[in-house]
Amino acid sequence: MEKGDLPATSSSRDLRLSKSKFLSGLQCLKRLYLDVHQPELATPPDARTRSLLDIGTQVGEFARRRFPGGRFVAPGFRYRDAVEETARLLGVPSVPAIFEGTFHHDGVVVRVDILEQVAEVDEQPAGWRLIEVKASTRVKDIHLDDLAVQSHVLLGAGVPLLEVALMHLNTEYVYTGDPIDLERLFMIVDLTTAVADRRAGIDNKIATMKSALLQRDPPHIEPGAQCDTPYECPFWGHCTKNKPARWIYYLPGGNETIVALAEQGIQTIDEMPDSASLSAVQRRVKENVEWISPRLADVLRCVEYPVHHMDFETVMLPVPKFPSTRPYQPVPFQWSNHIEAESGTIIHREYFHEDGEDPRKRWAESLIEALGDRGSICVYSSYERAILLQVMQSFPEYQAALAGIISRLWDLLPVIRDHYYHPGFQGSYSMKAVLPALIPSLGYADLSIKDGSQAAGAFYRMAFVERDWIEQMSLREALRRYCARDTIAMVELRRVLAEKAGITHPSTL
Repeated sequence: MEKGDLPATSSSRDLRLSKSKFLSGLQCLKRLYLDVHQPELATPPDARTRSLLDIGTQVGEFARRRFPGGRFVAPGFRYRDAVEETARLLGVPSVPAIFEGTFHHDGVVVRVDILEQVAEVDEQPAGWRLIEVKASTRVKDIHLDDLAVQSHVLLGAGVPLLEVALMHLNTEYVYTGDPIDLERLFMIVDLTTAVADRRAGIDNKIATMKSALLQRDPPHIEPGAQCDTPYECPFWGHCTKNKPARWIYYLPGGNETIVALAEQGIQTIDEMPDSASLSAVQRRVKENVEWISPRLADVLRCVEYPVHHMDFETVMLPVPKFPSTRPYQPVPFQWSNHIEAESGTIIHREYFHEDGEDPRKRWAESLIEALGDRGSICVYSSYERAILLQVMQSFPEYQAALAGIISRLWDLLPVIRDHYYHPGFQGSYSMKAVLPALIPSLGYADLSIKDGSQAAGAFYRMAFVERDWIEQMSLREALRRYCARDTIAMVELRRVLAEKAGITHPSTL
């Protein structure tokens, strides 16, 4: 879990790193330096990032419930008070677990999600199990570094660690509607051996980071592959603000070829040799010209009227709330449908679930009614198909109707990807790139919700958090506008593509 970071000081004697600062330093020393000395240069966290932090907080609260009687070292404690309170709790045999225990060693401060007391068994000495809680569904490489620095600090502080583990969500757990089974919701993975290997050399890494932080200027490190591994760096905008518009790292699908060319001093896409090994999309970006397939018109004429333009919004709850769902299972709560008649007339229908009850049955019933049994159903990506299949599995009574809907799906994404390219796409075929390139007046800049992750977070707040009815109404309206924008966008994209393919009237599509 991410913790509030303690500020580093300017003196080598008092300089302290937090766990997250240490992980920043592993990714890039320049990121660490800016994080400590010039945090105002970072791009503020977007709605998706804030939503992930909220999810982490929620998962942490449920994880602590698995250890009844545990004692919490409140985040409001001052640093030294938190360390002292943690030390006091370590000496109380009746405390089964300590939450957010604070430790300091080797110039690094960490807060431990859960420190579980291990009772004496078979004459083995009693000790503690360090448990890091993650809202993920599997162990990742970065988790080993996370646990390595924590265990380094605890061992250095004299804590007898018997085990180092990661606690993550179990996607095999199916919620039945009864009280959450915490034993099945979470998995605890023993990573003691792997983390011990990762601790090797950690002293040198800490020393290198401290040395970098004591310099007058940030390290000179060029932006590159490290900027989004393992996480997207918040200083990307700052570090790339003076890069050319056709900088080589803007080429989509970064690979070894791009890295090798950058190391040779090639700075822009236009400088890349024609012999460079590029994917089809990368080649389009390099050529930087509009391209229209001779088959575009024929593909567009495959639709049958009335043409439904359909988009779903879903929420993925880390801790499931609805029966027969798993952690992070997408649950649809909204759909939008712009229906185009052969005459060109367009009407809009929509459904929005307004409370925290299971939305799926009413969502499916309203969708089946709105789509009827005639006309192509235009979508953008295979996501809608996946959601329909999932709802079919949960509600067999809708299987025939939803199977009929699936048979009518017509995906606009591969149509554009295979038959059209515009330089404004910059290698991306997402709706957020395609729409402003072809129809600048119909983007997402005027909306408060601009992507699906924001929509999921907004619905969660509206249905489960917000109690102010005015704020609920505001979120509801923002969600409706966003989903409707996605479907009218498909209508207009078909029209623009038809014009470029030489189709002059909707009825000839």
